Amino acid sequence: MSYEWLFVALAIMAEITAALALRFSDGFKKPFPTVLALSAFASAFYLVSLALVSLPVSTVYPIWAGGGTAGVALLSVLALKEKANIWKGIGITMVVTGIVVLNIAG
Repeated sequence: MSYEWLFVALAIMAEITAALALRFSDGFKKPFPTVLALSAFASAFYLVSLALVSLPVSTVYPIWAGGGTAGVALLSVLALKEKANIWKGIGITMVVTGIVVLNIAG
């Protein structure tokens, strides 16, 4: 695994962390989740910018956005006990399938 793909993976984790921290920020009223969300978003952007030095944006951006989306959806169901249904499962499966196809094509 090259460093660039490690940066993408870390950016996805930062994106997921940021989105989940937003859930607990109470509209930016709670300091810790607010600072965590903002710093995690900043980290995600920085890490993606590092990956884009040598990887194509047409591959990196969809993988980053899709990975973050699928990760947030999955963790929201598992950790936050949000309702799961067949449509959410199909959507997550489609996002992950799209990421796999992009990796194969790239």
